[in-house]
Amino acid sequence: MAWIWLTLAGLLEVGWAVGLKLTDGFSRFWPSVLTLGAMAASIFLLGLALKALPVGTAYAVWTGIGAVGTAAVGMLVLGEPATALRIGGIALIAAGIAMLKLSG
Repeated sequence: MAWIWLTLAGLLEVGWAVGLKLTDGFSRFWPSVLTLGAMAASIFLLGLALKALPVGTAYAVWTGIGAVGTAAVGMLVLGEPATALRIGGIALIAAGIAMLKLSG
C-alpha cells in the first residue's frame, strides 16, 4: 500500500508544480486554492508512505515522479521545448525511479 500512497503523492506533486504556474504568483484565487490543496495532500500521502518505506527511497521517488511528470506536462501541454537532451534527462530520472523501486 505504501507504494500506492507514494505514487499518488508524486502525481499530486505534478499537479501542484503545474498549479504554481497557473496561480500567476498566487494572484488567482481558485488555482491557488487547488495548488495549496494538492501540496497538502501530496505531503500527507508522502507521510503515509514513509510509515513503511525508507525515507531516502521514498523522497527520491516522490521528487522523481514530480520531476518527470512536470517536465512531461510542460512539454505536452504548456508548449515547452521537447529537445532530445531534455527527453534523455527525463529518461534517466525515470530509470533512477525504477531502480529505487526495484531495490526496496
